[in-house]
Amino acid sequence: MDIRLGNGFDVHAFGPGDHVTLCGVKVPHTHGLVGHSDADVSMHTVTDAIYGALAKGDIGQHFPPSDPQWKGAESHIFLTHAVELAKNMGFSISNVDCTLICEFPKIGPRSHEMRVEMARLMGMDLDRVSVKATTSERLGFTGRGEGIACITTCTLVKL
Repeated sequence: MDIRLGNGFDVHAFGPGDHVTLCGVKVPHTHGLVGHSDADVSMHTVTDAIYGALAKGDIGQHFPPSDPQWKGAESHIFLTHAVELAKNMGFSISNVDCTLICEFPKIGPRSHEMRVEMARLMGMDLDRVSVKATTSERLGFTGRGEGIACITTCTLVKL
């Protein structure tokens, strides 16, 4: 049996805006996230975790930030590409575990909505998608409220 694990890690700084997009869900906030695309830090880590499990590089190799066509792009484009690549290589995504690291905005009240959107985009059962959050106890850039970090692990199984 061919079982593969992949990890993804990403960070984005806060900047101007009135919401952040996390797992495809717009969350009202006093700031936005800065990035070449829509800066959905969580969706970026899920995408990278899939690419990593496939040994197919990372999001920047598939969608270079130097390419102007990806400026402001919605991150579901990247995620659905990774999901399709896994499928085309004969893999099923068994589960995804995504952890956001931030002091704010509070993730708990929106985590179910985020799980639903991620499961929909990936064509997975809801009970196979985890979205949770933790703080860094006010340490480091996330603790100072300068941005959001995220780490994701996913499991792929060869069909």
